[in-house]
Amino acid sequence: SYGPAFYQSYDGAGQFTYDFDGEQLFSVDLKKREAVWRLPEFGNFAYFDPQSGLVSIAMIKAHLEDLVKRSNGT
Repeated sequence: SYGPAFYQSYDGAGQFTYDFDGEQLFSVDLKKREAVWRLPEFGNFAYFDPQSGLVSIAMIKAHLEDLVKRSNGT
């Protein structure tokens, strides 16, 4: 299952994580556009294309911008 994905409007930061059984396996570094494994050994036997995490953050950002626009920017 996917973990939390969020976007903060004040500094353009976001975070995408992937959890399994309550444990974070990795997150996506949005600036470097790469998966960052919580334990480096996980990267030896699994692969994750960070593009799907980047797409999720882009959608969340668009939704947030729309909500701010609808609420008169406050």
